[in-house]
Amino acid sequence: MYQGVLDLHSYWAYAVLVFLLLAIINAFVALSSKRAFLPKDRQISMLALIFTHVQFVIGLVLLFVSAKMDVAKQLGMGEVMKNAELRKVLVEHPFINLIAIVLITIGWSKHKRTEDSTAKFRKIAIFYAIGLILLLSRIPWDQWLS
Repeated sequence: MYQGVLDLHSYWAYAVLVFLLLAIINAFVALSSKRAFLPKDRQISMLALIFTHVQFVIGLVLLFVSAKMDVAKQLGMGEVMKNAELRKVLVEHPFINLIAIVLITIGWSKHKRTEDSTAKFRKIAIFYAIGLILLLSRIPWDQWLS
């Protein structure tokens, strides 16, 4: 089960990155051209939001079925924090990704409450970009690309 969830989490991450990049690029292009916020813009942003939330849920499932979590329970939190690999996978990766997803969700919520197209695109561009940067900063690249 673990390997299947890990594979799903890894492959779903590509879709998350693609949709986030699309939403961010779309928002910045629309900002520079000063065009109106269209239903397709909403759909692109919503897909990015949905894919990030699904990825986080898959990640939580993965976290709790992971053998590393069993090791962490045996070692204790003090030892986990001393071990760079365990700390990154069990603490930094989930926590920073949670912050990223909260920021993306805030960007989505703020854009919905705004009437002005420029402000809508600005909120999507800023919050989604910060979220993407945080996500990219905590991807365990050595495990993901191997």
